[in-house]
Amino acid sequence: MDNEKVNRVVLIGTGAVGCSYAYSLINQGGVTEELVLIDVNEARAEGEAMDLNHGVPFAPSPMKVWSGTYQDCASADLVVITAGLPQKPGETRLQLVEKNTKILKQIVRSIMETGFNGIFLVASNPVDILTYVTWKESGLPRERVIGSGTVLDSARLRFALGKYVNVDPRNVHAVIMGEHGDTEFPVWSHAMIGIEHLGAVLERKGDVKKECLEEIFVNVRDAAYHIIERKGATYYGIGMSLVRITKAILNNENSILTVSAYLNGEYGQNDVFIGVPAKINRSGIQEIIEVELSEKEREQFNYSVSVLRETMKPVMDI
Repeated sequence: MDNEKVNRVVLIGTGAVGCSYAYSLINQGGVTEELVLIDVNEARAEGEAMDLNHGVPFAPSPMKVWSGTYQDCASADLVVITAGLPQKPGETRLQLVEKNTKILKQIVRSIMETGFNGIFLVASNPVDILTYVTWKESGLPRERVIGSGTVLDSARLRFALGKYVNVDPRNVHAVIMGEHGDTEFPVWSHAMIGIEHLGAVLERKGDVKKECLEEIFVNVRDAAYHIIERKGATYYGIGMSLVRITKAILNNENSILTVSAYLNGEYGQNDVFIGVPAKINRSGIQEIIEVELSEKEREQFNYSVSVLRETMKPVMDI
């Protein structure tokens, strides 16, 4: 094994989100051989590594886990960033921007000083803006800097729709696009239940009402607020979402996921990271999938971009 090429994932931030990711990574198995934990609180990272290691004997596949330093990023395939201040009750993701921009810039500088040349996966909020900050600070090609985007929001939508029409959510194909936050929107025009368009399913099921879709979306959009109000933070869903993206990258899957990706003319937009469907593989974002949006959806997308641009202005010089 020592002479073989192994996958190394470095996790920056061992808070609730980071540890949910690490725990999911170990339990799902077969994704990476090495997992390095780094945190500003070194003792916390050490304790989490010790605790996680004690579960490795029950994991589906072996994994070496340790608390490390930025130097461990030098040979990493993937660096996952979950560090940053958490969203407080009543606080929007965008209100976090100035505080977390400063934190992210310092982290990325420290990583790049090691000679890191892998892929960044950013989950810190506001994720679209902080993914842009990571890209700018790193100098890496745009396809190798990915934000978690609306992968979790899309999963929430699939779960809610599956529950509503009584279908396994794994057979629900629907996405949320735009900012991971208040201006996100559902792409109803392309939603499918199995191999049927959502509209056809609703028409066939007389007891299912189309007007309920807006209520489903609002609950999806505001899910984080509801969870934070009840338990203080969200972490299991995003932890598993990050593992899903990690698998797509390290296993070279060519999977299509709604991540935060850099637009260079796609959807008529430039120089912004935002949640769009993209093909993910070992090179990072191999292709952005440009679907035909309805007139309303295109307006919603453009509005989401404009809000992100406006929010980014004060932090570009930090």
